[in-house]
Amino acid sequence: MRKYINLLTGIIFALAAFSFSQAQAADIISQGTFAGRSDHITTGKVEVIKNSDGSYKVILGEDFSLDGAPDPKLAFGHDGINKNTLFSPLKHNSGKQEYLLPASIDPAQFNEIYVWCEKFDVPLGVASLK
Repeated sequence: MRKYINLLTGIIFALAAFSFSQAQAADIISQGTFAGRSDHITTGKVEVIKNSDGSYKVILGEDFSLDGAPDPKLAFGHDGINKNTLFSPLKHNSGKQEYLLPASIDPAQFNEIYVWCEKFDVPLGVASLK
């Protein structure tokens, strides 16, 4: 029995160390909170993360929520949307979500992230990134 307890303890410590190293493998480079636009309700936190391999991802927080739209996509902007940065359809209208950025987008060049309705060409929400 003691042998199994020691094995289980070792596995738990290994998993904890792995989780900690994964958390340290990424850096938050900017973050913000969404505010609705165009009579839509968009709320929640967003983070832009730089991974240890140099790639970037966008993480919408657990508190993210969009009241709905026909064609929501994510994009970056600098004091206004840059439609050349439309990079992904929204996976869900609420909850935590992660999106890998294409290598062609350098998030350091932008100060905003948008939830954009491509069908009607309007912003649904925007977050200033700091």
